[in-house]
Amino acid sequence: MIEFNYETDFKLNSEDKNISWIQEIISSEGKTEGDVSFIFCNDKYLLDINQRYLDHDTYTDIITFDYCEGDLISSDIFISVERVEENSKIFNVSFDKEMSRVMAHGVLHLIGYNDKTDEQSVEMKKKEEEKIKMFHVEH
Repeated sequence: MIEFNYETDFKLNSEDKNISWIQEIISSEGKTEGDVSFIFCNDKYLLDINQRYLDHDTYTDIITFDYCEGDLISSDIFISVERVEENSKIFNVSFDKEMSRVMAHGVLHLIGYNDKTDEQSVEMKKKEEEKIKMFHVEH
């Protein structure tokens, strides 16, 4: 089950379409949907999680807690709406496109894609673009 939780005033435009899209990303990679919870929050909220659980003292746009078992995709995915907004300006893309990129990025990590090396980063960006194109709402 895909669900969305909000620790901020932000709300997704169309939860149903986002759920279908996330399900399509998972199935397109030959995986099975488990429990995936997206938690939208602010920088302070995500920084606290980063410090408490990962021992990192930096702002980030996303933290993904992986509970996957085999091909069953399950996770808590925390997204800082403030970081997404800032990054959309830096990368000169719409907020909605950047949010889609970050959401896809989190799911792709769960599926097994990484971005630690230059080669992995290139593959991740390619996959992000491929998955964003699967979204059926114009951005």
